[in-house]
Amino acid sequence: MTELFREMKNFVKQALFEAGSHGFDHTLRVVSLCEIIGEAEQAEMEILIPAAIFHDIARPLERKTGISHEIKGAEMTEEFLTGISYGEERILRIVHAIKAHRFSTALVPETLEAKILSDADKLDAMGAVGIARTFISAGEHGGDITDGLEHMYEKLLRLSDMMYTRTGKEMAERRHTFLVAFVQALEEERGMEERGG
Repeated sequence: MTELFREMKNFVKQALFEAGSHGFDHTLRVVSLCEIIGEAEQAEMEILIPAAIFHDIARPLERKTGISHEIKGAEMTEEFLTGISYGEERILRIVHAIKAHRFSTALVPETLEAKILSDADKLDAMGAVGIARTFISAGEHGGDITDGLEHMYEKLLRLSDMMYTRTGKEMAERRHTFLVAFVQALEEERGMEERGG
């Protein structure tokens, strides 16, 4: 299975060749988080790991076409996995996890593997890495520190209350604490702008 996962990663890496807040490095971190949570929660790794590998494959296409990356990504994943005869039942469960992973989607994760993928994706938006990704994303959209901070209030600070698994909740606690401390420090330092103005 390890060789097969490597083949999947190589395929996805070609699609996510651009650096950025949702680059291939994000995918690798989500895969690692899924391995940790999946082992603790006794998930079926042959479902979970492919879902993690493919979850953002259509991110670059979303920017070009406007089609939600979780929908297009699920289609691309199904096509790839069908092509290597991965098994209809497994493919259906992987596709569900990808469709349900997104923070803003209305689709609720129904399987353990889908819940873990959702948790892992949210965890990578928290803590030190999440902060770094937030400001990369703000820059990608022509924003500044204020835009990054607003994103933290609108999304990142809410994530710890939205975890599905026990392990995910435990991991989120530490990252959330770090995030809160960072936001407080940033607000204090930005107060200097008002004094200087």
